[in-house]
Amino acid sequence: MSGTLFIRNRQRARAIDLRFLRCLTRTLLRDLLAQPNFELGIYLVARAEITWLNETFLQHQGSTDVITFDYGENPAAGLPGEIFICIDEAISQARKFRTTWQKELVRYIIHGVLHLCGHDDRRASARRRMKTQEDRLLRQLALHCDFRRLLTSPSPRGRGPG
Repeated sequence: MSGTLFIRNRQRARAIDLRFLRCLTRTLLRDLLAQPNFELGIYLVARAEITWLNETFLQHQGSTDVITFDYGENPAAGLPGEIFICIDEAISQARKFRTTWQKELVRYIIHGVLHLCGHDDRRASARRRMKTQEDRLLRQLALHCDFRRLLTSPSPRGRGPG
């Protein structure tokens, strides 16, 4: 396994600069988490798709913000997995928490990657530790990247480059 990362935009709520998102994610993985080995797919999806995934694979009703599928046996050996992120939820949560959807999107990527690194958020104590890590990594990434650059001009098909 090496540093393979691909990102697909399958939603139309926001035009997203996928090259910048790829660079930001690589910074998270390689520089901040020291994870040179990963085989990661990130899918930006709409509410209908995340709802289907949530109900089909997790047996949870309704929409959610992020779903991570971990395909690795041992987190120390690398990070093979997929992260599905609902941009509609990022927009909604950003309004609720008075932040930007871009910052929420980055938080969801961090959250998914932390799951692939072995973090768990099922118990309250583990959830607090994971949230602390998310906040720390979000602050560190903000020093490297201007999250507003995630928004790009819409192309004729309403999707960003990449």
